Amino acid sequence: MTEKTAESRQARPWEEMDSGVIRHPIPVDQLGHARIEPAGAFTAGSYASFTLTYTAGTFGIDDSGSLRVCFRFASDQGNPQFDDPAGANYCTVEASNGAVLQVRWDPKGNVRPWDRTLWIKVVKGYLKEGDQIVIRFGVTDHGGKGMRLQTFCEDTFEFRVLVDPIATFNFQTLPEQPAIAIVPDAPERYVAVLPTRRRPGEKFSLKVKGEDKWGNPSDRCDAVLTVEASSKIDGLPDAIEMKPGPFAFELEGLSVAEPGEVSVCLKDAAGRLVAETNPLVVEDVRLIHFWGDLHGQSEETIGTGSARAYFAFARDRAFVDACGHQGNDFQISDAFWAELGRITREFDAPGSFIALPGYEWSGNTALGGDRNVFFPVEDRIIRRSSHALIEDRATAKYDCTTAGELFEAFAEAGEFDVVCFAHCGGRYADIGIAHDGRFEKSVEVHSSWGSFEWLLHDAFAFGYRVGVVCNSDGHKGRPGASYPGAGKFGAIGGLTCYLMEELSRPALLDCLAKRRHYGTTGGPCGRPVIDLKASFSEEGTLYHDDPALGPAEGRPAREALMGDIVHLPAGELELSVSIAANSSVERVDIFNGRELVETVRPYGEKDLGPRIRLLWEGAEYRGRFREVIWDGTARFEGNRILSARPVNFLNRDKSLVQEGPDKLSWKALTTGNFGGFDVDLESGEAGGLSLKTPLISFDLPLAEIGYEDKVFDASGELPRFVTVFRLPAENAHRHLAFTRKVALSEKGDNAVYIRLTLEDGTRAWTSPIYLYR
Repeated sequence: MTEKTAESRQARPWEEMDSGVIRHPIPVDQLGHARIEPAGAFTAGSYASFTLTYTAGTFGIDDSGSLRVCFRFASDQGNPQFDDPAGANYCTVEASNGAVLQVRWDPKGNVRPWDRTLWIKVVKGYLKEGDQIVIRFGVTDHGGKGMRLQTFCEDTFEFRVLVDPIATFNFQTLPEQPAIAIVPDAPERYVAVLPTRRRPGEKFSLKVKGEDKWGNPSDRCDAVLTVEASSKIDGLPDAIEMKPGPFAFELEGLSVAEPGEVSVCLKDAAGRLVAETNPLVVEDVRLIHFWGDLHGQSEETIGTGSARAYFAFARDRAFVDACGHQGNDFQISDAFWAELGRITREFDAPGSFIALPGYEWSGNTALGGDRNVFFPVEDRIIRRSSHALIEDRATAKYDCTTAGELFEAFAEAGEFDVVCFAHCGGRYADIGIAHDGRFEKSVEVHSSWGSFEWLLHDAFAFGYRVGVVCNSDGHKGRPGASYPGAGKFGAIGGLTCYLMEELSRPALLDCLAKRRHYGTTGGPCGRPVIDLKASFSEEGTLYHDDPALGPAEGRPAREALMGDIVHLPAGELELSVSIAANSSVERVDIFNGRELVETVRPYGEKDLGPRIRLLWEGAEYRGRFREVIWDGTARFEGNRILSARPVNFLNRDKSLVQEGPDKLSWKALTTGNFGGFDVDLESGEAGGLSLKTPLISFDLPLAEIGYEDKVFDASGELPRFVTVFRLPAENAHRHLAFTRKVALSEKGDNAVYIRLTLEDGTRAWTSPIYLYR
């Protein structure tokens, strides 16, 4: 275990009230105090036992008074339970003087972000000064495993204690909070990252880290790894020594002299492959690929870890080039807004790392829903959706209750350099209620909350011209590398690849305004190279600003890139696609708006073997509780399973199990994204598949499963379906390049884009090229 301790946590100047309107009716030094035993550092996702002792202050706790022990919304630790002494997370609560206590667990029992609440009420008797309430978390006396700790790291994981000593239902926070440190385990895997595209001779770095089973960068690496490049990289050493202490390792000053493609493999002492980078394309081009995660929160709002640690993680442990902090506006005090400005200014370093100022406008769905707001400079006015968790209303005059009011306020102030995204988190953006293309340039189709292609489809339906972004919307303090952990989150946080001439704020904002980017579902294989270009047989007029919104400057063009808007009065469109990845390409879907034009695979029917892929996908509805449960079984009757591998079982508490020679079972959920499994069978066509899930069940002869998808649909408000198809026994195609003629409609927009699916479960979407006659 890392030698690290967490001391009692004290409030910072920008932190506001936890509950009630009257902040300090009782002097804080009279509220009592709490301590946690044992203190120190504990491994993420492990089981442990703790005793929290609250000692009553001057007023004690009167009959019907209460104590709350609260945990952050983002935490995925085990919930305390009181019914099964032999089970995990068993908890006991006692008063030292024998007072009778009523105990309950309420996941929404306090003001956010401290909403996960153990509520202890005195129902008979009372406590006087010096009396104690003793809480044992993770009791093991009867064979229990202890309390399951959260799966992500935190320097000061608080057991936040609030007390209502006079039974007025006005809870006050203790001035010092008991806390522990949650630290990473030893590495289970290694991750290595190269840039995606650079010019010949440009300097770059190879960045390497070890991650524990939950995706936390580990400071317990102890290995010498051999470094092998697919082609020559100047300055690359033969090996990298990873010693305990650092959370990441960087090999700087590398370069490639000649155009081409290169990747790097890392091997252990036995010669086993332990990591492979994304491909790096070296080419003399104007636009370079940079990666970013512009959407997430820190502990000052509803996330984990400080805002300063948030940006440092993105830069130093997630290896992204750009990051933005998007705290809920109704929780950002004026003091914290000023502090955020200082932090983004400090971290912004053109040429190496971009920190983009901004916030999340967090209006209720009926008022427009969540929007990300980005500024080119610090110290701009923050126009909040409300002051719901901010006592000081000095700047409430700038509040914009609806998304429409927000856009209009930007226009009236002449702030046309603001860029916004529509996204789906807890609240989803209803772009039918409000949208303004002068500011809202893109929609977020993937985050740790799931995948939301329906938001892009909404934009098509309303005739909007938007780009595609993917971000983490992470709450776990890991922007750029946000894993789902053990809660109901079932997706890895996304990444967006920005095509820019240089790494700077002006270049990033210009890229966002032109929609020249593509998004992926993230993860170790989440940085594919995607090039998308349209060529025209006749000359068109290319726009970056949408001419449908007012006067826009256009130029003659015979080609266009992702995000461009083109008036093409006549002529044909030929789409050119080029892909390179570090996972095999499963398919590329070409779309014109919502219409699937063609599915392109790197293999043909003659290449198929006895490997079956079964996938489930979808979301229940657009709001918070969108999870679809896919727990089920598959039996391959009249056949035998040789091997089976999960696809996108990203939550480590969910598993795929082979129960016999012909049967698989699993626990799984989706939130708009997809998961499933590959199965290698003894015979390619013998017997049948019998699938049973809570939503979809069917029986299907294996001989009917082939090159084209078999789709079993149970769509409701949103798509929910199961897909079955056959794959080659081995698919070695990590590259795919092709051209296709795409028929254009004479009326309305032709929003032409691709969706890439890799065999490891990674997906990517390009921003559309918008063409109209």
